[in-house]
Amino acid sequence: MKNTIQYISSIMMATLIIMASCNSITDEAVQEENHEEENTVELTQAQYDQADIKIGTIDRRVIGSELMVNGVIDVPPQSNISINIPYGGFVKYIDMLPGTSVKKGQLLATIENPEFIQFQQDYLEGLANQEFLKAEFERQEELYNEKVASGKSFQQAKSNYLANEARIKTMEARLRLIGFIPSKIRDGAISASVNIYSPVTGSVREVYTNMGNYVNPKDVIMDITNSEDLHVELTIYENDIPRVKKGQRIRFSLANSPDQWREANVFLLGSNVREDRSVTVHGHLKQLSEDLLPGMYVTAKVETDSDEVWAVPQSSAVRFGGKYYIFSYKGKQIENGQSLHGFEMVEVIRGYTEDDYTHVTLAESSRRIGDIKLVTQGAFTLLAKAKNSEEEGGGH
Repeated sequence: MKNTIQYISSIMMATLIIMASCNSITDEAVQEENHEEENTVELTQAQYDQADIKIGTIDRRVIGSELMVNGVIDVPPQSNISINIPYGGFVKYIDMLPGTSVKKGQLLATIENPEFIQFQQDYLEGLANQEFLKAEFERQEELYNEKVASGKSFQQAKSNYLANEARIKTMEARLRLIGFIPSKIRDGAISASVNIYSPVTGSVREVYTNMGNYVNPKDVIMDITNSEDLHVELTIYENDIPRVKKGQRIRFSLANSPDQWREANVFLLGSNVREDRSVTVHGHLKQLSEDLLPGMYVTAKVETDSDEVWAVPQSSAVRFGGKYYIFSYKGKQIENGQSLHGFEMVEVIRGYTEDDYTHVTLAESSRRIGDIKLVTQGAFTLLAKAKNSEEEGGGH
């Protein structure tokens, strides 16, 4: 009797184990099916057309790893030009404000000084004497050679002629230094004022005088920045210095336009580490822009390395629950006479982003990423549809 009871108990225990195993398998299947349903979205033909879904492929692109840094727009010292005049005078005309763009050769200011007339008069008088002194020198030279005139007369004529030639050259140099053109003075264009023109194309950095003021030779009238020498100065800290090399690509944006990225290239690395353990890296601008001014702060990304990787448009990778997903198009099928377009949420691990493309790898490594029909437009619409459907399903 005892053996019979033990036998019956063993049969009941085995039955319970089998039933539990079947229930466990069934639960796992249901969970897997529910998981698949949660990551699946279906759109009717009307919804598909309204969402303006676009399908593409995941392609391989060269994307660089980037170092985020800060810096400023600046120019080398030789590109900050101070405008002055070697001789003082009154400011007759000036129409410049800080920030004004100027072209090379553009009129900056007009300076007036009565002494300028005297300089031009002295120059013209020297020219007037030139012909007479030259003729007298040649005549005395001829008489001296014929033993008719004394050597003293010849030497005096020669001295007078050469001294006048020296004065003419000196006065021409002085007039050019002030800003006058000797040939125009010889043609009779005498003026008490002189124009000052911009030596470079750039922008006015600061103006230090106004109309009617008297400026001395040592006074600076205005400062101009040569825009052709604008560059990016970035601050790189000690740990990241080995990653930065000459020729690397720089992308930077201004504080007032953070979404507009501009380009430069590393052309010089500082050789001294400062007290804050940083060095300055200089970047040549790829394209000049009028809105770039010295002193502007920038946020920059230095491309320190680059690899060919699988990449998707940045808008194709959507974030939900702290993870990133892309949508795979599963195709169209007919149910109850209605066209349905199927999509699957596929979890990805996001890498570097460059030029609106993001490096991605599949969280499930058993799939082939190149076989996915990627939703390149409309991913956010599908995400909203998927999560709304999930919430509606959870409410029943």
